[in-house]
Amino acid sequence: MRIINDKKEAFQELKRIATRTNSENNHKINAIVEEILQEVNTYGDIAVEKYTRKFDGFNPNPMQVGAETIKNAWDEIDSNLKRSLEVAHQRIKIFHEKEIPISFTLRGEHGDLVQRRWRPVKKAGIYIPGGRASYPSTVLMNAIPATVAGVEEIIMVSPGNAEGEINKTVLAAAYLSGINKVFRIGGAQAIGALAFGTNQIDKVDVISGPGNIYVTTAKKLIYGSTGIDSLAGPSEILIIADESARSTHIASDLLAQAEHDPLASSILLTTSKKQAKEVLEEIYKKIDDHPRKEICTQSIKNWGLIVICENHESCIELSNQFAPEHLEILAYDPTKILEGIENAGAIFLGKWTPEAVGDYLAGPNHTLPTSGNSRFSGSLGVETFMKNTSIIEFNEESLKANSTDIINLARSEGLFSHANSVQVRLKD
Repeated sequence: MRIINDKKEAFQELKRIATRTNSENNHKINAIVEEILQEVNTYGDIAVEKYTRKFDGFNPNPMQVGAETIKNAWDEIDSNLKRSLEVAHQRIKIFHEKEIPISFTLRGEHGDLVQRRWRPVKKAGIYIPGGRASYPSTVLMNAIPATVAGVEEIIMVSPGNAEGEINKTVLAAAYLSGINKVFRIGGAQAIGALAFGTNQIDKVDVISGPGNIYVTTAKKLIYGSTGIDSLAGPSEILIIADESARSTHIASDLLAQAEHDPLASSILLTTSKKQAKEVLEEIYKKIDDHPRKEICTQSIKNWGLIVICENHESCIELSNQFAPEHLEILAYDPTKILEGIENAGAIFLGKWTPEAVGDYLAGPNHTLPTSGNSRFSGSLGVETFMKNTSIIEFNEESLKANSTDIINLARSEGLFSHANSVQVRLKD
């Protein structure tokens, strides 16, 4: 992790970090994923089983986890953990219920009617990562907005361990969320199964949930035939701090991001030289006996950064340029800095709001735009699982009143039949 105090150099370093997944290997990954998707589309379950054996090391037949196993997972988890899942579920549900879009109707002066109508998709697929860690919180964050939207059927896929089993707490979260179709598969083959459908897995309308580069590539390639939430990259946090913030808090929060993945990025923008040095020392002190030391070390070494800024305005400028997934503001007056922030997936204000609060139970969704995408997109939400339809109804009076303008516009585009479709009605 470097400490730099040159603004121009900071811009270049932030650009390098933001584009860390744009490599030549992407072409190779695309080719691999395309082959997997083609086989799944052609051979269905046979291809899914083949690639699960190859990549995950177990035979997934049968792929579906029994309803009794899902129920038992809920019954068997620790009562304290069960309560915590229930608290998180309730807070997330309440927040997302406020997101439900409203259908509306407008009536024109001549009696014409225009509407926007919102409806849920019928089937949604949610992808829950496995591998380095288990993510019951991701189950809640994906399933709850789909349920609130009114989706009829939610299908969950998640890679099993070497024995082919999905983490018990993940299954418990699925039970709490009302999911009764769970399949122990992951990777690009799982995305293909959801996108194309197989004998065992129904084709879905929308796929949500984060995954590795193969999962993300698969989502990118199937988009168009199936909806997706976003193309998420490795996780990231940017912290804006001044001398009022405690260095041990900052170091802990940076490591909370680094422990996710070797490609995770942890960035500090501070107005204090003393703090920059203290945070760096605290990070390496904490890494020494960290249970995920190797992952943290790779992340901090390759994608960690501390920038000493002249003032808060410089911090804001750099932050907006990077457009972080997670932004913490640890300062005397975080709300004043907040006024200048334009780009961020989620913002955490003050020392009592570490990013972990949002990861688990604050309420807003933790599936957020990465790699600078918060410049133009936001979090996963209820609308991810809904679609809108425009409804238009003109009567004779309203068509006649607007006919001249419609015909003029159609003729300006050289579209004769567009104009004629109005003219022919005026003669009736």
